[in-house]
Amino acid sequence: MKSSAIFTPLMAFLTTLAVGLSLLPTRSLRAQTVVKPRPVPPGAWTEIGTTVANYSVDHDSITVRGPFDDFRMLMFKVTEAPLNMHRVLVTYDNGEPEEIQVREKIAKGGKTRVIDLRGGTRSLRRIDFWYDTRGARRAEVTVYGKK
Repeated sequence: MKSSAIFTPLMAFLTTLAVGLSLLPTRSLRAQTVVKPRPVPPGAWTEIGTTVANYSVDHDSITVRGPFDDFRMLMFKVTEAPLNMHRVLVTYDNGEPEEIQVREKIAKGGKTRVIDLRGGTRSLRRIDFWYDTRGARRAEVTVYGKK
């Protein structure tokens, strides 16, 4: 069998696969943000990271990297549109998860209550949160941490 006889069907398959994959929703790629918090003095709020909450996605995550990832409190601020924040899942560097029920309707420009993390100051690996955008197209969500 000629190599061109094998090559043509293989190329057709790979082209079809590439086109098909490019048409898949990019939710998992867009829904995760990786951040490196900046150093701040103890007791000060600092921005951990920002992501855009889209009406077509109901879950986002922020991966926290770097030496300045120790926090004892979190707070979420919403701009651009209102948002219903359902719950938050914090994963600590040791892999331990902490699920926090938020259940707050946050107005455009509003904030969640201050969320105390279990165990005092903890090193964060990831913050996942579930929401709906209350019919709006998109809302910007910023996570703040306090040392």
